[in-house]
Amino acid sequence: MSTSLDLYYWPTPNGWKISVCLEEMALPYQTHLIDIGAGDQFQPQFLEISPNNRMPAIVDPDGPDGAPLSIFESGAILQYLARKTGQFCGATERERIAVDQWLMWQMGGLGPMAGQAHHFLKYAPLMDPPQDLPYAKDRYRTEVARLYGVLNRQLEHNEFVAGDFVSIADFAIWGWASLWEGQQQTLDDKPHMARWLDTMGARPGVQAGRALYAEKRGDFKKDAQDKLFKR
Repeated sequence: MSTSLDLYYWPTPNGWKISVCLEEMALPYQTHLIDIGAGDQFQPQFLEISPNNRMPAIVDPDGPDGAPLSIFESGAILQYLARKTGQFCGATERERIAVDQWLMWQMGGLGPMAGQAHHFLKYAPLMDPPQDLPYAKDRYRTEVARLYGVLNRQLEHNEFVAGDFVSIADFAIWGWASLWEGQQQTLDDKPHMARWLDTMGARPGVQAGRALYAEKRGDFKKDAQDKLFKR
């Protein structure tokens, strides 16, 4: 692929999915920052690309039939890029099914649950007035622990999430799993997950994708109540 993609991005676990994927695939791209603390995700021009008010999103100027294509939802972007390039999606139908099911596991399980854990453990107690809710904190902390147990058991018998090959499922899961400490989790009983985190974190593409505008990943709690959680 010689045409540069447009990446609409902010340095969060969901944003890292795509920046890591693009770096791992060695695809050219231009980054357009969507400052979620400032409310950029609600701007009309961004809604034309991502109608759900969420980043990441991409625009491929050379989409199907050569026509431009915009895509929102990180899982759909990962699947599109894997199909287009033939990379990181498995070599057989069985492998592709394994990749898809673990990608869906992240999209429907780990991402939403870890996101809620971050919200109730880190941000909600600092709102005005504080929303320190023990039930919510325990619920999401416990569910994330269960999900990491599932991941650890899968990795006990597989080098990577879908098998012995790196895939877009690994890219999707890694960003959220790398923040396990902020989700008040432990790796003491999850050695296989710990090994996988180290392996993934050592990959140059993962490091480059994680580093993209890392300096922007600051403390935006002062904006959280107005910009992130009330719309």
